[in-house]
Amino acid sequence: MIHKKNSRLVLPVLVLALTVPGLAILVGSQKTQTLTAAETVGTYSIDPWHTNIGFRVRHMGLAIVLGEFTDYTGTISYFPNDITKSSVQFTAKVASLDTGVQQRDDHLRSADFFEVEKYPEITFRSTRLERKSEKTFIAYGDLKIKNVTKQIALPVEFHGVVRDSVGDTRLGGSATLNINRLDYGIRWSQVLDNGSLVVDNNVQIELQFEALRQGPKKGAAE
Repeated sequence: MIHKKNSRLVLPVLVLALTVPGLAILVGSQKTQTLTAAETVGTYSIDPWHTNIGFRVRHMGLAIVLGEFTDYTGTISYFPNDITKSSVQFTAKVASLDTGVQQRDDHLRSADFFEVEKYPEITFRSTRLERKSEKTFIAYGDLKIKNVTKQIALPVEFHGVVRDSVGDTRLGGSATLNINRLDYGIRWSQVLDNGSLVVDNNVQIELQFEALRQGPKKGAAE
């Protein structure tokens, strides 16, 4: 779900970005450096300023309802010369789901759907990564929703690794996964006279991410 931005904040943020060193990274105005493979090895933590975990599902066979999780963590261990050593893990707090409608969000958190109080997290932990091309990978691993864990194959588009203007090394990518919510014990729905479901069983999960490498920046004291 896309949050509504307050347009009155735009000008002050732009002014600060131009006057405060390093703040331009928040609005995307910065120079970057391309790195060698050896310079990109390391453990990266998800950057919440530049990451989105979204989902979409069809309502009554008509419109697509969009939502997102706003509270999450993740780490990526990256070894470009031997991708089999790499790993990925994500955790999303289910209570943070947001579709923009409070009544609907409360229903999704209830026992009809996610049972947030009993199952507060959705997790994914890779078991192996496979390179398909220079820019595409498959992350095989365990996706846990509620009390159900299933092995999945998550296609990942790799967008590269750069060093930004303040010395941070950043990795980015995207992924899309289609699941059947019934497989994870999320079963509530109603059937209309025409056979359509109030909430479709098929859910698309969309991930856009940036992650920051942990450790000292370039030029920083060891």
